[in-house]
Amino acid sequence: MTRSPSARRLLSGATAIAAGLSVALMPPPAGAAALAEPAPPRAEAPPEPALLHRPGVQVRPRPGAPALPDDLSALSWLVADAGSGEVLAAHNAHLQLPPASTMKTLFALTALPRLPRSGTHTVTEAELADVGEGSSLVGLYAGLAYRIPDLWRGVFLSSGNDAVHVLASMNGGWTRTAAQMQARARALGAADTHVVSPDGYDADGQVSSAYDLAVFGRAGLADPDFARYAALTDAAFPGDTDADGTPTWTYGIENTNRLLTGEDGVGRYPGIVGIKNGYTSEAGYTLVTAARRDGRTLLATVMNPQQGGPFAVYEETRALLDWGFAAAGRVAPVGSLLPPPRPARAVTAAPPPTAARPAPAAAPGTGYAWPTALLTGAATAATAWYRLRRRRRPAAAVAPPEG
Repeated sequence: MTRSPSARRLLSGATAIAAGLSVALMPPPAGAAALAEPAPPRAEAPPEPALLHRPGVQVRPRPGAPALPDDLSALSWLVADAGSGEVLAAHNAHLQLPPASTMKTLFALTALPRLPRSGTHTVTEAELADVGEGSSLVGLYAGLAYRIPDLWRGVFLSSGNDAVHVLASMNGGWTRTAAQMQARARALGAADTHVVSPDGYDADGQVSSAYDLAVFGRAGLADPDFARYAALTDAAFPGDTDADGTPTWTYGIENTNRLLTGEDGVGRYPGIVGIKNGYTSEAGYTLVTAARRDGRTLLATVMNPQQGGPFAVYEETRALLDWGFAAAGRVAPVGSLLPPPRPARAVTAAPPPTAARPAPAAAPGTGYAWPTALLTGAATAATAWYRLRRRRRPAAAVAPPEG
């Protein structure tokens, strides 16, 4: 059968398309992908989720990393990057210990958002009745009206248990505040903390950990009022007030964190931004502190040093912060202060649109899908060629389909 020139050109185009399809669908030769593109470098393995739960020191140094301080005696400690939440090193991070007044960090995280940030409150006898014997006090008196920011300064600077009792009463009571603190700790992923006494006073069963206290400190820095109170070195506190809370005379109070004030021979730490220290006979000396340098903020928690006297907690914290800044980029994280992700909700997928037709499936075992555009082009060319065969008169040339 003699074909017209147009038909021959269409047939030639269809044949070329079919040949192109067979090449496009042919599996690549073995090893071709590896030769064409080298494998990416192997990523550093993330820390095991349970690494911080192991006893002893946990650190993952890279080449050139500085050595950890060798004179740390605390029962538990941790140093972390406040921005990323990465834990750079830790020792017994989840060991449950009495926290002393570092528990006030969780109290402030819980009560600050629930209470008015301004205004006044008149203190009652009942609010001061249950303050523990030997507690640290700022010096509140029943019957006087105090401005709420003054009460918070009493908490952060003087570690005043009397101020905590008053604010907890304003928040709905001691028991309710403790329950709210417990819930807040769990929401932050702090599972080691058990709250009995919101002011940190020794109580049966009351514990926290270096990990949890670092979590509270990091969360506190995100609250502007918390961060501002925690950074204060001193303030004037009302000794007497008018009915509207205006002081008639004041006395000075000073932060008890020596790394912040530089008192008692403890040098002020460069770049320190505060947070909270504590002491009780059962807890020993405890401290959670943050410092900023070159745009980077570190957190360090130290609990109950076993050597060096009452100021060892500051010197061990200083050594950990120095190490953390020197180790920037030279250690891999051993954990994170971020709460674990919540399980994803099951989502029911929407049914596919009924108007859309799925592309033809690949032949079994090929592992390739037929390219829709090429199939469409081949079908179009074949149809045109068939129609030309049915015609008696020569037809004008038709351009081959694209693709």
